[in-house]
Amino acid sequence: MALGPRLDLRQTQSLVMTPQLQQAIKLLTLSNLEVEAFIGEALDANPLLDIAETGGVETGAGGAIALPLEDPDHRRTHLETSPVDQLVGEGRAAEDRPLDIDPTALDGDRDTGDSDRGDGDAGGRDLSAGPADSGDWSAGDWSGSGGGGDFEGPGIESHSAAAASLADHLHAQIGATTRDAQLVFAARWLIDQLDEAGYLIQPLPEVAQMLGLPLERIEAALALVQALDPTGVGARDLGECLALQAREADRYDPCMVRLLDNLDLLARGELARLKRMCGVDDEDFAQMLTELRGYDPRPGLRFGGSAGEAIIPDILVREAVLEDGAAGWDISINQATLPRLIINRSYYVEMRGAGVSKDARAWLSEKLADANWLLKALDQRQKTILKVAAEIVRQQDGFFRHGVSHLRPLTLRTVAETVSLHESTVSRVTSNKYLSCARGTFELKFFFTSGVASSDGEGAVSAEAVKAAIRQLIDAEDARAVLSDDTLVDLLRERGFDLARRTVAKYREAIGLGSSVQRRRQKALNQTAGGRPR
Repeated sequence: MALGPRLDLRQTQSLVMTPQLQQAIKLLTLSNLEVEAFIGEALDANPLLDIAETGGVETGAGGAIALPLEDPDHRRTHLETSPVDQLVGEGRAAEDRPLDIDPTALDGDRDTGDSDRGDGDAGGRDLSAGPADSGDWSAGDWSGSGGGGDFEGPGIESHSAAAASLADHLHAQIGATTRDAQLVFAARWLIDQLDEAGYLIQPLPEVAQMLGLPLERIEAALALVQALDPTGVGARDLGECLALQAREADRYDPCMVRLLDNLDLLARGELARLKRMCGVDDEDFAQMLTELRGYDPRPGLRFGGSAGEAIIPDILVREAVLEDGAAGWDISINQATLPRLIINRSYYVEMRGAGVSKDARAWLSEKLADANWLLKALDQRQKTILKVAAEIVRQQDGFFRHGVSHLRPLTLRTVAETVSLHESTVSRVTSNKYLSCARGTFELKFFFTSGVASSDGEGAVSAEAVKAAIRQLIDAEDARAVLSDDTLVDLLRERGFDLARRTVAKYREAIGLGSSVQRRRQKALNQTAGGRPR
């Protein structure tokens, strides 16, 4: 058998991830604030992109949806049928073709993002298509806007300044306490070793060895740190933290010392034994517990951290009355967090007519094509997010009207099949996105919950609804008759939830509620301290 070179022709199919498709997929995953940062980078890289300076904010294509509460024909909604929309919305690859652009059509600042609201009515009208869909994208703009002019969410300028960290707060005080440079150095080193709650975990002998200082100097430095504000920082355990605050309040008497030395008995609920050890009567013991409850066991958490950061919603939902008088929901993109992006066409026409070189003209055409693709991808992102959000609101209509007890089981596949998108696309849309409504701000993933079989066999109920029912029952329980998990199973079965005892225990622990023994002990402590049983 002879071996030799040969030329073959084969036809195959493959999925090509073009740069434009990768950009569109990335935009779907980003939140509004991240898109704003992305637009800032695009403005620096492309001179043809600009921010509109108009005072009013126009509604862009797909900027809002007026959604009826009941719409039997809503399954007719679909993505636009243009090749670019299919590429972005369905994730299908296409050839990286250059955009055909007519320079004569660029002699004005015409906006194409002024389409009408897409109203999903009972007639099955397209929720996402609008007049802009047939417009000239080479002369388009993109407006991160939502419907309802008076329904604006918080903007980026409303972000409060980041709170100072605990270390910064302590370092600012340490310089005015002493002139001993060595002591100040050791104190600053200890400050940097504190955890977020304000505790010093590292043993002092190890600190002395690492810094090469006598143990007495390290103890003096620690005393200096413990004298700073907030009271309680620099403690090595809970007892020392509370003791520092008791000294500050001038309540560190021998009885309080015994109480703080035996916090383990307090945790186990051995109140009678603890009261005998302290040598006080019922009234004094109740006052001591009340005083103890007023102390902060984690003083460092008052400073810094992510707890103070506000969540900026990406989608806004409010009740609305539709044109036909029916009750519905107004769903819009939070326009306050997105700049209004346009193409500077006058600059493009001026540069092309200035007699620039062939390479410069080619570079301008490339930048114009990139700008048009970005506007198209941003507009498609809006439409896709609104389409998915509208279906979530439609599926979880009971939650928006009545609360978490009416939350239904929902999966990504259910939404994907209804809106004719791939499941991975819905997953990208719901990642790192937040929805604001009258009941609060929720991550879109919150509305996708597993199902629990109901006792009547008519279907499944949401796991979040079960958790809400467990919390409601425990919050209403009597301190003298704390509900066990077996009792909770019976009560939940009366409400239509058919659950096993281990499932109830799992959900109870997931929402941070203790067992019946732990709750009984806590309620006894509340009563002893004069607090209201919970």
